[in-house]
Amino acid sequence: MADSIPRPHDRTPHTPSYTPSYTLIDEVDGLYEVKGLLEEETAIGVDLECDSMFHYQERVCLIQIATTRKNFVIDPISIGELSPLAPVFLNPRIEKVLHGADYDIRSLYRDFRIEVQSLFDTQIAARFLGLKETGLASLLRERFSVLTDKKYQKKDWSQRPLPDAMIHYAVQDIHYLLPLADMLKAELKERELLFCVEEENELLSHVRPDDSKNKPLFLNFKGAARLGPRSLGVLQKLLSFRDREARRRDCPHFKVLGNKPILEMARNKPISVDQLSDIEGLSAKLIRQLGQRLIGCIREGLNLAEERLPVYPKKPRQRPGATVAARVKTLKTWRDRKGKALGVDPALVLTNAQIHAVAEKSPETPGALTSIEGIRNWQVERFGPEICAALQKTDLPK
Repeated sequence: MADSIPRPHDRTPHTPSYTPSYTLIDEVDGLYEVKGLLEEETAIGVDLECDSMFHYQERVCLIQIATTRKNFVIDPISIGELSPLAPVFLNPRIEKVLHGADYDIRSLYRDFRIEVQSLFDTQIAARFLGLKETGLASLLRERFSVLTDKKYQKKDWSQRPLPDAMIHYAVQDIHYLLPLADMLKAELKERELLFCVEEENELLSHVRPDDSKNKPLFLNFKGAARLGPRSLGVLQKLLSFRDREARRRDCPHFKVLGNKPILEMARNKPISVDQLSDIEGLSAKLIRQLGQRLIGCIREGLNLAEERLPVYPKKPRQRPGATVAARVKTLKTWRDRKGKALGVDPALVLTNAQIHAVAEKSPETPGALTSIEGIRNWQVERFGPEICAALQKTDLPK
């Protein structure tokens, strides 16, 4: 492997077929060697590949790390553990550059209890700059004239050995992360927005996986909140069956049965295999394979005693009074105009949830905004006076 890698620090077009060099690490000894090299860096680019499309319990299958000189592809499946890298990710002196880091932060903690400090998310940076397309492929095409082939994105990254073409794909994105971060930081500094992104990155670095093992499966199922108790009981039986079957087959839930036919069965409650043919999304093959068991689940739900039927936990919603509603309208109008003036998504200025919280409290000074849950310090500094001024100008009902 070459000792150094040419890094694109300008917008000179690069050949899309260019494949950066890399070192594959698949033994613990190599991991310790990489740890020593990374501890000498001030910034590293990081990306992960997982197998969520192929197994019941998803896991991190590959970790790609770039420095200004070298690219490393680390194989945690072959190595078995990644504890030597934990101090690197926790070291506040070493900036970790990722793109769309939420999933990666959660995955690193879930699989290896690795925590990340000094995060810089290039997607968050792109949003604050008001870029229309914030996906990494779009940014690489725009900034470096690099076309990434996404055909490997949904491949099985748990297979071993990995084809060279898949590893080349995995390396290409991280190769440009550090120069991309440099570009975006320079633009953020110029627009005095870097401190906003830094706060968002700090908050993002603390996200953790959702620990919902002991919660009913319907709580994470889209559409469940609109079902009555009996339909919810049927839904829970169907979801439990799908979960058991996915675990037995070692595959994701959707490869057993999709959400749409499950929701339709919970609503319509067919009680015979013949009636399953009316359910959209249930093929004749699926009915032959699963029909009897699905009907068994539905009947179990229908036979549940009234006192055992689940109820979806709904937060009590209070309609805001006329005064609060007027403030909400004023703040939304101000927010939308501000977002347009700045050239960013208005939700970045204030989310709807933040607007409602501010309207309820109606702070008179920017300092009072800091006591409102969910309000960022950068929002107070950047927009505090304008928010308070808008509230004061609200036309309140007589």
